[in-house]
Amino acid sequence: MSLFGNNKKSPVWIQKTHYLKSDEFICSVCGFKAKKAYKTCPGCKNGISKVKYEPSWVDEAEFVDMMFDD
Repeated sequence: MSLFGNNKKSPVWIQKTHYLKSDEFICSVCGFKAKKAYKTCPGCKNGISKVKYEPSWVDEAEFVDMMFDD
């Protein structure tokens, strides 16, 4: 048994949705970027079954709104 317990998290795809471009999926282990969520990461070969959504388009939309605001 480890001193710190078994806190190893399973790998996930982090889905980043953008305001003006297509979604991208980033591996939480190696940072590999893909256009879709694969069952196995091509970068680190880990099996990934979950997708975590990250609404980054909200920040991009606020920036565009700030630029064109009167």
